Amino acid sequence: MWSWVAHRITGVLTFFFLFAHVLDTALVRVSPDSYDKVIETYKNPFVNLMEVGLVGAVLYHALNGLRIIAVDFWSKGPRLQRQMLWIIVGVWVVVMVPGAFFMLKHTVETLTGSK
Repeated sequence: MWSWVAHRITGVLTFFFLFAHVLDTALVRVSPDSYDKVIETYKNPFVNLMEVGLVGAVLYHALNGLRIIAVDFWSKGPRLQRQMLWIIVGVWVVVMVPGAFFMLKHTVETLTGSK
């Protein structure tokens, strides 16, 4: 049940990101200067953490979506759904740990003043 809840939450979060992304990208047609100012506000550590969360949400949503497809269309899917859930959690961790490291590396260097 928690995987179902997480799938819905990550789907909604992804939708809201895409909505905001379309709006801020459309701003370039209205006023390039305003667009540049908005993009400049995104260059801070908090937004970088939100980007890591976004990547985690999209990755989980995609992997869990594949699991749901397997459960629905594979004859052994319902019987193996719990094992498949742990597999996608494992794949998620294996991909997210180095991904988060490289995404946060620049922010940590900026905050600590080291290179």
